[in-house]
Amino acid sequence: MEEAEVCSCVADIANSFVRLAKRSARESVIYQTSLMSALIDGVYEGDVTIADLLTHGDFGLGTFNGLDGELIAFDSEVHQLREDGSARAAKMSQKTPFAVMTHFQPTLRARLSTELSKKQIEKTIDDLVGSENLFAAFRIAGHFSRVETRTVPRQEKPYLPMLKAIERQPKFVFEDVSGTLVGFRCPEYLQGVNVAGFHVHFITDDRRGGGHVLDYTMLDAKIEVAKVANLRIDLPQTEDFANATLHSDELDIAIREAEG
Repeated sequence: MEEAEVCSCVADIANSFVRLAKRSARESVIYQTSLMSALIDGVYEGDVTIADLLTHGDFGLGTFNGLDGELIAFDSEVHQLREDGSARAAKMSQKTPFAVMTHFQPTLRARLSTELSKKQIEKTIDDLVGSENLFAAFRIAGHFSRVETRTVPRQEKPYLPMLKAIERQPKFVFEDVSGTLVGFRCPEYLQGVNVAGFHVHFITDDRRGGGHVLDYTMLDAKIEVAKVANLRIDLPQTEDFANATLHSDELDIAIREAEG
């Protein structure tokens, strides 16, 4: 009975979305530097700068060299979400070993003033996109009763694989907070290339805190969703990447543990 009520609620939410000017998913492109499997294996240094990233999009997420916190980007602004739960504007010269960017062109938009869980929002996005084989980019800006995050601590050489690096990652809870979630939903068949499923970062409106999202409850927010059907990947030309183990039987488990 409870599941049926949840499904009905999600269907009602989906009906609240306004379809914007019709735009094909092929008009949007996701740009990605490196592979998630490389990050899992400990390839924590890249040569792509924040300035470089912004030539490929105005919206995205990732991390910084040395696994130095989380990266969140929207409206062409990039912030670094640090291991103490704080946030600061990223420098254009900082570099990333892994990031995903797009020119955000939403095709669906809604203003919702209903308490919704992370699970309900994800189900709504799945229903709106309509296919598990396409990417979705989404932005949720508004008020939340609770956002639970974690942030990977900066690593020093010799680098450990990510599962070792995150064993003591700090977690934070932001309560009664206004802020923005930036997220992507990636098809399951690209696990290892990217993060299969939902990958979301958060920053507060005052730009003082945030992190990689583990859970949230939304109270009142504007939600925008875009379908994306193009993916461009630039692979690092480094010795670490050339020697990395990019596929293993345990890769799926490792990514799911690392991403929460």
